[in-house]
Amino acid sequence: MDLYEKIRALPKHPGVYLYKNAEDEVIYVGKAINLHSRVGSYLLASSQANAKTGTLMREAVDLDYILVANEHEALALENNLIKQRKPRFNILLRDDKTYPYVKLTMADRFPKVFVTRRLRKDGAAYFGPYFPGNLAYRIVELIHRSFLVPSCKVDLSRFHPRACLQYYIHRCLGPCVEGLTTPELYADAVRDAQLFLEGRHAELERTLEARMTAAAEDERFEAAAHLRDQLATIHQIQEKQRIATTEQGDDADVFGYHFENGALAVNLFHVRAGKIVDRREFFWDDLPDLSDAPTTAPPDLPQTPGAPGLASETWETSAANSPSVRSTQAAQPDDLETPFHAGIVFSALLKQLYIDQQYVPRSILVPVDFDDREALAALLTEHTGHHIEIAVPQRGEKRSLVDLAGQNAKQSYIQRFRVLEPSRKAIQEALADALMLPELPRRIECFDISHIQGSETVASLVVWEDGKMNKQAYRKFKIKTVSGVDDFASMHEVLTRRYKRLLEEKRELPSLVLVDGGLGQLHSAAEALESLGITTQPLASIAKKEEIIYLYGNEDEPVVLDRRSPVLHLVQLIRDESHRFAIGYHRQRRAMRDRDSELLNIPGVGPQTRQRLLTHFGSLRDVQQATAESLSAVVARKTAETIWRHFHETQPTP
Repeated sequence: MDLYEKIRALPKHPGVYLYKNAEDEVIYVGKAINLHSRVGSYLLASSQANAKTGTLMREAVDLDYILVANEHEALALENNLIKQRKPRFNILLRDDKTYPYVKLTMADRFPKVFVTRRLRKDGAAYFGPYFPGNLAYRIVELIHRSFLVPSCKVDLSRFHPRACLQYYIHRCLGPCVEGLTTPELYADAVRDAQLFLEGRHAELERTLEARMTAAAEDERFEAAAHLRDQLATIHQIQEKQRIATTEQGDDADVFGYHFENGALAVNLFHVRAGKIVDRREFFWDDLPDLSDAPTTAPPDLPQTPGAPGLASETWETSAANSPSVRSTQAAQPDDLETPFHAGIVFSALLKQLYIDQQYVPRSILVPVDFDDREALAALLTEHTGHHIEIAVPQRGEKRSLVDLAGQNAKQSYIQRFRVLEPSRKAIQEALADALMLPELPRRIECFDISHIQGSETVASLVVWEDGKMNKQAYRKFKIKTVSGVDDFASMHEVLTRRYKRLLEEKRELPSLVLVDGGLGQLHSAAEALESLGITTQPLASIAKKEEIIYLYGNEDEPVVLDRRSPVLHLVQLIRDESHRFAIGYHRQRRAMRDRDSELLNIPGVGPQTRQRLLTHFGSLRDVQQATAESLSAVVARKTAETIWRHFHETQPTP
């Protein structure tokens, strides 16, 4: 069954659909309340004008789908599949910043308290997330000091001969040593810490007061004093919380964005107790081609598929008149030709941020509306157990917060996308000026030679292109015509082979050829280029120790740059990368040579016998450790005894 037949045969039920390419890779994941109608809209004849989705449909060769009970399950499943498969045509969350949680290992014999950024189903209790990040560490420090619950890595499943320093500075009850504490006392401390982390301070206060009174009556005055200090700490925390509560209300997350020239910056403000406590930044400089998936479909599918594509979605929302969106639209004079649908981006972003998260604020403020906003809010409400509102504010204080986030997103965009580009161009201009290049360098090819006393001589080619190293263009060379130590002849051979091929294939020459070495390597490279008729190619070399750059044709006046010069740092970076790549290849060749020569030195062992031995045993070490009987299963008995004697009579038995 081909792709179009599968689409026409889809059921009219909620579900998630997955498009696959010829390599059986998932390239797009989407959800639908009605799979038959939603996926069928990809075959509308009117969608042929949309080139972006046409790219998806041209690559897609297969379709899978998963049926679910309702839209909530479809949202959750779509989010999980996007995170697992990372489809190329979906909008993916690139930010890897996570906030810390406090972990209480309740499943352990003696629970501990840690700061962690990963939530796992391991029986532990997790509290958080905490903003800013160092707040979690301060809370754990307070638990150490007040409740004496440790976070060490000592194995508490058994007893140890002596306690660590934490016990002696009164930050641990010492469960690692028998007799220092009792399971009952430790359980009380863990229960107190749990009440504290859960925010049940009134209950914790009553418990501490009762235990303090009992300790005083039993004349355990040191324990009573410790409980009194804990009560004082709880009182201080309660007072701070009362002050924060009287200032403002609930927690909220506020989003703003700025889109320009195909790049997007999003800012997220975390508002806790009425105060902005932290900010996150998200950037996309290569949004996927499919940013305008269909939202509507005809009631019946066409029987004959038209040109593959997708109907363009129109983003209509009252938030489009907001200041932050107006500035975004003004920055895009060709919006009519290449529309940007912010609603689709925020739909994907909020799903990946909040679904499956332990804590979600009660209010999420976004600058634009999107189709499944209410369904996502209902799903988050169901998961968290309290009402979640995803709102698009139009006026008032909440709208001001969204505008503030949008203004900060614009500044983030400027710093990320407008500042880096001029700096790269400035370095190119400085490099062209320092090395007297006829134009700004777009591609630099650098060569290096590596060997040990002339053995296994190899060369490397690394490429710097458009501001970064292009590792796909790296090349390795095995020197064929040079024997012994002759770096100059080796350099001549490598450049001859490289640029003879470029000329034959009529490919463009690089902006600069850079060789690792001094004047000898430079002149050898120049002779190689001249032998091919290349006389105008910019050519330079950089000496390792002096870090002096020699320009061919101007060797008498070498370029000496300041040690802090970004141009010198760029040339050194390219040179060091070529050196690293050459050494890696040389080590690989030497390892192959050592492995081959060891077996080939044995009488009666030729290349075919060596190959059979290595294939059978897996490595030279296993051949060395094999018995004569094992070897005779691969080679003749006489040859097996010769191999065994070679490794065992000339060396101590391992």
